[in-house]
Amino acid sequence: MGNSQATPPAEVEVIRAAPEQEPILANLFELYSHDFSEFVELELGPDGRFGYSQLSSYWTDADRHPFLVRVGGRWAGFVLVRKGSEISGDAGVWDVAEFFIVRGRRRLGVGTRAAHEIWRMFPGRWEVRVMDRNRKAQEFWERAVGEFLGGAAESTALDRGGKGWRVFSFESGRSA
Repeated sequence: MGNSQATPPAEVEVIRAAPEQEPILANLFELYSHDFSEFVELELGPDGRFGYSQLSSYWTDADRHPFLVRVGGRWAGFVLVRKGSEISGDAGVWDVAEFFIVRGRRRLGVGTRAAHEIWRMFPGRWEVRVMDRNRKAQEFWERAVGEFLGGAAESTALDRGGKGWRVFSFESGRSA
């Protein structure tokens, strides 16, 4: 059953995930991994799950921050934020490590609102990386960053291990 409504939901909540919510985030991560397996080679483990070995570190590492996204009180996705650039190694940059909105909530403004809220929570320099092959994600991030900045979003090309990436770099302030 598809979501044919183009009306943005009234209530989008971005909540810091508590340790007891790790299983919820792990379940959502399976959906994310399934979607992402279209672009990168991901293998199912013996238990039939993709898994994410670093997930627990989001509750033990001070530079990692897990968030769940709810719409109308129902789970709709997650955002994993990490301090430190994956590209330059700059420890002062905020990084959108992983970002996922379930398919039924896409194209309704949920992801954009969640991203904007996260960027306001963590003022400073940000990087968002997206694979060249993932055109829909590129379009989403270009639009989300552009709306956040109030102008065109600039990105730079990056080649890593023969795979092309786009990197959006920008500054966030509490009042942005």
